[in-house]
Amino acid sequence: MAKLERQLTICNKLGLHARAATKLAVLAAKFDAQVTLIQGDKTASAASVLGLLMLETGMGKTITLISEGKDAQAALDAISSLIDAKFDEAV
Repeated sequence: MAKLERQLTICNKLGLHARAATKLAVLAAKFDAQVTLIQGDKTASAASVLGLLMLETGMGKTITLISEGKDAQAALDAISSLIDAKFDEAV
């Protein structure tokens, strides 16, 4: 089983706040893959809103995305797109 990894920078103004974390968790749940986010010494499952909030990820922070499972590539690409699109927020 492939383990994929990608580094991304959070570029939306509010960082990984409640609405963005919820969006990410809902998206991650659509795939048959375990997706983990790492920032510094903190790790969280992409499917856990509370876990994502505990990362305290702000604008300009770099995170590492690790994806494993049948849909690992698709999950990694979709979550990367969401983050790159600033979680579809207007600002």
